[in-house]
Amino acid sequence: MARRAIKELPKSLADMQIVVVDADLLIIGGGNAGCFSAVEAKKLDPNCKVVIMEKAEIKRSGACSAGMDAINTYIPEGKTPEDLVRWSRSQVGGGPIREDLCLSNAEELNEAVDDLERWGLPILRDENGKIKYRGQWDISVHGEQLKPIMAEKALENSDEVHNRVTATNLLMKDGRCAGALGFGVRDGKFYVFRAKATIVATGGACGLYKSYTADSTSSHHQTWMCPYNVGTGYAMGIRQGAEMTSMEQRWVATRSKDFCGPIDTISVGYKSAVINAKGERVLQKHYAHLGGDKSPRYIRANAPMEEWLAGRGPTYCDTRHLTADKVKELKIDYLNERPSFVLFLAARGQDITKDPIEIYGSDPYIIGGHTQSGFWVDMGRMTTVPGLFAAGETAGGNPNKFVGGCAAEGKLATRGALKYIAENRVELPEIDQTQLKTEIERVFAPLLRGGDYDGVSAVEMEERLQRLMDEYAGGTSQFYRTNEERLDYALRHIKMLRDQVCHLKAGDLHELMLCHDVIDRIDVAEVLCHHLKGRKETRWQGWQTRSDYPDTDPAYDCFVETRKKMETGEIECFTRPYEQIVPGDRKAPSLPDKN
Repeated sequence: MARRAIKELPKSLADMQIVVVDADLLIIGGGNAGCFSAVEAKKLDPNCKVVIMEKAEIKRSGACSAGMDAINTYIPEGKTPEDLVRWSRSQVGGGPIREDLCLSNAEELNEAVDDLERWGLPILRDENGKIKYRGQWDISVHGEQLKPIMAEKALENSDEVHNRVTATNLLMKDGRCAGALGFGVRDGKFYVFRAKATIVATGGACGLYKSYTADSTSSHHQTWMCPYNVGTGYAMGIRQGAEMTSMEQRWVATRSKDFCGPIDTISVGYKSAVINAKGERVLQKHYAHLGGDKSPRYIRANAPMEEWLAGRGPTYCDTRHLTADKVKELKIDYLNERPSFVLFLAARGQDITKDPIEIYGSDPYIIGGHTQSGFWVDMGRMTTVPGLFAAGETAGGNPNKFVGGCAAEGKLATRGALKYIAENRVELPEIDQTQLKTEIERVFAPLLRGGDYDGVSAVEMEERLQRLMDEYAGGTSQFYRTNEERLDYALRHIKMLRDQVCHLKAGDLHELMLCHDVIDRIDVAEVLCHHLKGRKETRWQGWQTRSDYPDTDPAYDCFVETRKKMETGEIECFTRPYEQIVPGDRKAPSLPDKN
């Protein structure tokens, strides 16, 4: 990988250049939710100083960086926000979900998507001007330029955008979040962002688990999810004692085997059934009692793996009914979201009208835009750390947000943040020099040790973490199953990894960033294991499967929560009750038969 040369690297902490940036509203992460947060802030208060802190380059950063071929939630005529909440609840087996958050998000959803169309996103419509749906809630778009469109609006509505600055910790003052700290991946400077309110919109966590496609020669981070979303937002909050919710509800998706590409485009958009090696339509044949094609998302994602275990694998997405014209349309759709998938098919010389596309389960991710893992937040999207707000994939409790819902949540978090500033008359804090010195020493330690230091590289530590999580915390190689003893083993060895962080080494700023990526992943992985251990049942098979507790338990019809005890550094696990506010059946389906 070519890396931009840095003229000077800090040789000691005394050489460190410190840049102080002040903001009314600091947005960490310039992805989907972050862009909408910036636009909403200027709409509500043109005098609000909005600053975005972006790890990459805002024009092509985040989960939408390569584009999208659909917006997966948009409420059609004749349906209501309450209907969307009921559907979302059904997709996670009847809950529990934060129905208050889901409803408030659903009420903002369509307006956020309409914003995208007004900004220039082509949304497909029929000859009568009606939006084209490809499923119950999702609409088709030409979305290759989705992220540049959002970024353009964010740039117009931000006072400053600091690209190539990776966040490392929250700036704290008297128990509240007063901004964030980080370093420039290109300039080597240490950045101090002071803010009256902070929104963390850094995306989910990828790379906690080993991908089944990974090997020693290629395919590192050959995942479905954006590989640069490493859980930094979660980790910064965890380190300051923020309450986390539902982290055990991981996202495991059905993906094309050997490539880990998206499948919904084919299965939903082009009506291609999932079949097994015997040619049976899997969902209708073996999962009809759970709803067949309308089964909850975790059932559909786990079905291919169950077919393997039952001796009926491999499994496929049956594309043999497609005409040549339909195949061309399908490939165009992928050029709007995952262009490399078209190259993958070409490299194999695969004619999908004759050979169906083999599918498999992805490695597990923590992604609050799809499931509901993330921060426990109030209706204004403030976390349990005062002054810290969460939007998009970092905000927990509200599954099935996807692009439109994350955009809507960016708006809601901004409203909550500006209200917090006004009601509490928040002022910019004085910088805590002790915290500043401690963080500078921590951040640059791997770089000051040097690349020649006989220590541990970020890649070595990351590979150890991924294998540990894969084998003991329910990864793909274990068909997502885990138990108490395996989780205890994982937690013991995660503590060993944390003890070895002091041996991480970096030869340049890019490697320094990778060191902090793996540190963040370790913090998130530890909390995830506590959540998996805390739910002593199997509620979402595949997403959360306990071999020692294979059935659902009414006692766990609640939220599993964690927070770090600041006095001891230990993680405590507890529960919160579930409250249903939208009427409708929420009976959880039984688990698949073990045949």
